[in-house]
Amino acid sequence: MDMDAFSAVNSDTWSRLHHLANKRRLSGADADELLRLYQVTSAHLSLLRSTGPESGLSASLSATLAQARTRFTGARSNFMADLAQFFVLSLPAALYRIRWLTVACGAAFCLVGCAFALWIGTSPDALRAVASEAEVQRYVEQDFIDYYSENPAASFAGAVWTNNAWISAQAVALGITGFWVPMILFANAQGVGVAAGMFAAVGKTDVFFSYILPHGLMELTAVFAACAAGLRIFWAMVSPGNRTRSRAVAAEGRSMITVALGLVLVLFVSGLVEGFVTPSALPVWAKISIGAAVLAAYWLYVLVCGGRAYRSGARGDLGSQDTGSTELAA
Repeated sequence: MDMDAFSAVNSDTWSRLHHLANKRRLSGADADELLRLYQVTSAHLSLLRSTGPESGLSASLSATLAQARTRFTGARSNFMADLAQFFVLSLPAALYRIRWLTVACGAAFCLVGCAFALWIGTSPDALRAVASEAEVQRYVEQDFIDYYSENPAASFAGAVWTNNAWISAQAVALGITGFWVPMILFANAQGVGVAAGMFAAVGKTDVFFSYILPHGLMELTAVFAACAAGLRIFWAMVSPGNRTRSRAVAAEGRSMITVALGLVLVLFVSGLVEGFVTPSALPVWAKISIGAAVLAAYWLYVLVCGGRAYRSGARGDLGSQDTGSTELAA
């Protein structure tokens, strides 16, 4: 198809649609014309996309159609309805889609962390390369424990929350690079493994786990989920299936951003646990039980609510009206 000739023949139609879509007030005749031109231009866009890859022209027409659709559909739902749909359908379905990849990221993290812990905890030479004997003693007996209580619980919880949310957002947003997620997983697994190894070297592994498990169970799972989301976007670029690469990445990106938004709330809960439960005077079994209960609630939400939402057709993506679909809602 000759794109220049096609554009020359239909440019007046597209310009008129753009004008009506952005017109401040529409008469009855204008509204009828807007709907007719919308349908005609939708057919043009479908033809363009069927004969070639996404182009600047098709992107421009898609934006014009989206603006026109807004004029005659109005608000799709109220805020509370959207909020309910997010938590009941979109978020659990998106988390459910990456459940196995989340577990795989967690397994890789544990393997690397355990390897470093075993190496540091059983090799005096490796331990000396990390820190001197005095530094190890100070870290184990003072620095590690003081980290959780040296600041007021509320401010500490807020700082932890924002830091972990930022790490998770990076994992999702930069996952498309292919290397960012492995780098994050390895760096964090190395840090946890070295810390565990230092405690193991002085025979205080139980102290390490008493401080890391209450909040770490949920906190690390959230990071694994963020890494899984980033990898899903990367894989959509590598293997887009029967969609164009740009459309596959866009669809996966929208769905995985849903995960990123949901994890902000999940990490808020784990931040509260880290700020108020981990350094508290509660028995160790009680603190770990609280952390385990939070983790169990997360997986119950993902597997039960997410499974139900996924089977109903939800994938965590936006609705067709919000994605630039050229089809009118029924």
